Amino acid sequence: MSAVSCDLLTVNQSHNPSIQEQIDRVIDDLLASLPCPEQLSADERRGIIARYTVVLEGNFIYWMTGAYLSVRSEEARSIILDNLREEVRDCHPGMLRKFAMAAHAVPTDSDALAVYQDLSNVRLFIGRLSPIPILTMMTFFEGFIQRYMAYLAEVAQRQGSMEQEYTDVHGVCDVAHTRELYRALEAEMMLACEPVENLFEGVDLLQTLLRSIGGASIGKNRSQAEN
Repeated sequence: MSAVSCDLLTVNQSHNPSIQEQIDRVIDDLLASLPCPEQLSADERRGIIARYTVVLEGNFIYWMTGAYLSVRSEEARSIILDNLREEVRDCHPGMLRKFAMAAHAVPTDSDALAVYQDLSNVRLFIGRLSPIPILTMMTFFEGFIQRYMAYLAEVAQRQGSMEQEYTDVHGVCDVAHTRELYRALEAEMMLACEPVENLFEGVDLLQTLLRSIGGASIGKNRSQAEN
């Protein structure tokens, strides 16, 4: 899928439905690009889980903290703070590490290097603290994760893992997180008085990073296998 772009978008409440439609299309295309788990070798399965762990374990809370620091509306702050509180209280990074260990997919230096540049691009984007583009990216990410968990769980199972706490929890809780982040995005949009250039910049950057995690270039993807 080509990068989602929006050269100059006037931000207001009426844009929310079209934003959700575009995000849903990106998620659909991204999931369709994933290689079939049954066609992956053990090393390829390990790499997917390890790269995912490299990115999520030490960065999700940073990304969400950037969103919290950037927003202006009290509603958005409250929603993001609840998300952060859950991440810390339930030790989601530790949950993910346990998941990777059980699948024999503890990240190595090579895994970190494989995603380094794309991950750096997302980090730098977050550092600009642009509230609406960041919220758009995080809403996309939560929406993707809730649907990606079934795939990740299958990859881990084929690695011989029975540890499913991480995928079970996020397959459920991220449904509510996505819904709440759309509310936060709407609240921020209502405060905006100027156009936002490239609303989907963060979505584009994160989509690129997720493709490097998912190994979309490995073997045949699902849509190819169905043809």
